Amino acid sequence: MRALVAAAIGMAAAFALVLAVTAIGPPGGRTSPKPLLTTVPAHP
Repeated sequence: MRALVAAAIGMAAAFALVLAVTAIGPPGGRTSPKPLLTTVPAHP
C-alpha cells in the first residue's frame, strides 16, 4: 500500500512540474543561426 501512495505522490509531483513548465512557457531569445557539426573532420 505504501508503494502505491509513493507512486501516486511521484506522479502528482511530475504532473505539477509539467504544468509549471507549461505555464511559464518557452524562454526568450533566439536560436543560433550556425548549424551544429554533424560530420567528423578529416584527419590530416
